[in-house]
Amino acid sequence: MPVVRDLRVLLRLRYFRRLLYIRLLSQGADGVYQVALAAYVVFSPEKQTSATAIASAMAVLLLPYSLVGPFAGVLLDRWRRRQVLLYGNLLRALLSSATAVLIIAQVPDWLFYVSALCVTAVNRFVLAGLSAALPRVVDDKRLVMANSLSPTAGTLAAAAGGGLAFVVRLVVADSDAAVVLLGTVLYLCAALASLSLAPGQLGPDPELVQPRLATALTGTARDLMAAVRHLAAPPRREAAWALFTMTLMRFCYGALLVMLLMLCRYTFASNTDDGLRLLGLALGTSAAGFFAAAVVTPWGAGRLGPGRWIVVCAAAAAVLGPALGLPFAVGPMLVATFVLGLTTQGAKIATDTIVQSSVDDGFRGRVFSVYDVLFNIAFVGAAAVAALMLPPDGRSATLVVTLALVYGAVAGAMARFERR
Repeated sequence: MPVVRDLRVLLRLRYFRRLLYIRLLSQGADGVYQVALAAYVVFSPEKQTSATAIASAMAVLLLPYSLVGPFAGVLLDRWRRRQVLLYGNLLRALLSSATAVLIIAQVPDWLFYVSALCVTAVNRFVLAGLSAALPRVVDDKRLVMANSLSPTAGTLAAAAGGGLAFVVRLVVADSDAAVVLLGTVLYLCAALASLSLAPGQLGPDPELVQPRLATALTGTARDLMAAVRHLAAPPRREAAWALFTMTLMRFCYGALLVMLLMLCRYTFASNTDDGLRLLGLALGTSAAGFFAAAVVTPWGAGRLGPGRWIVVCAAAAAVLGPALGLPFAVGPMLVATFVLGLTTQGAKIATDTIVQSSVDDGFRGRVFSVYDVLFNIAFVGAAAVAALMLPPDGRSATLVVTLALVYGAVAGAMARFERR
């Protein structure tokens, strides 16, 4: 298989291999932690979850990234990225341990959300650091290949971590706290793996490193405006368009995720345990779609170009989404999760490649942080729209059709830009 051959080529690069280990452990821990949160918030038998409650939880957890994100980018262009990976994972291990204690103590929900927010806020630094560091361990000729395999491998690791979390909760111990502690162990392992890289190896260049925090934070607004101007320059307008289209696709994915949670909770299962098992199966088929994207995207983006590959992914989601979603049955729903996993991840691989190829190293941290901010705003907005449109059982043909129209508009807009 070409993907296996490409992976073997990349794994011969020692420092890429080490960075990949950090990504797999870190995102595997993220998958464990996210399933623990979903189980506690959505599938606790004593909670009567609604789409509004899910949207509120997403807002609490994700909207603050709009404030954290820009600072993360500025700091990643000044702090040594290897140190961010080390201390970020150590801090997440400590904070996730605190989350487990709060679950056991049955504290008010707002205190639990504050703890979860702290864990996921640090996650922005770690993921943006991994993306910004990738060009430092892979040459330009292999960058597309690395963008196909490395983030996808991380996504698969998150799915595997989520699957492991399901096993721990449903088989080993019916305890969300135990699942959170499993994530703590994986965060510690990711921190230890980062020690295999030299402190300055992942950049940025020494002349750009400003260790004083006050100096970095003071220049945040100026640096972000410079990054926006850098992105808006003619050689990088394709990157700006790719970010815009990917943001809209993220919006659609977020709304469909809320609908999936509601369907698994109230429509497709008779109790919370069965609903949680079905959600785990749906996440597994979605992960299979991510893997398929890693296989076909290098070929598709190579033949068509990354921008046109985004068009293909958005158009496929526009056509297949309603065809599979409108029956509101388990079988078509599982096929739909595979299709959306493939198209969303395929578009993301292409977007990452366009951004990394177009943006200078001194701006990558800031641009990827803006990328994260757009993603989170789109996700929260999608949850809010879904909360307004979804009935209590999660069935809404209007929402499915509306999102298909958005996917179609994305495909048309990106196609027109590519023609120009």
